[in-house]
Amino acid sequence: QVQLVESGGGLVQPGGSLRLSCAASGSIVRINAMGWYRQALGKERELVATVTIGGGATNYADSVKGRFTISRDSAKNTVYLQMNSLKPEDTAVYYCNADLTAHNGRGYYYDSTYWGQGTQVTVSS
Repeated sequence: QVQLVESGGGLVQPGGSLRLSCAASGSIVRINAMGWYRQALGKERELVATVTIGGGATNYADSVKGRFTISRDSAKNTVYLQMNSLKPEDTAVYYCNADLTAHNGRGYYYDSTYWGQGTQVTVSS
């Protein structure tokens, strides 16, 4: 089994900063990419940022470019999202995502996508 555990959400004033972390653990053979998605109340889940674990290539939603930075620590199977200049419209539940290869403990490898439980980010004065 694979688990993604997120941390770092909370309440912050407009213009403030937060740093989210997501650690993957369990029966992991290789992580290809990790990312952050968010879902605001009444809206669909949307991509925020992704990073490839090997090469570190990044991709950002236009709405967060220049304000958010995604990074990874390959040795710790952890991805971070540094969020600066936060706006009220950034308020959402943020979900960690991992695209990886896992094993079942009996020699069978499989590719799958996993999600964290989500962490609330609220930007309000």
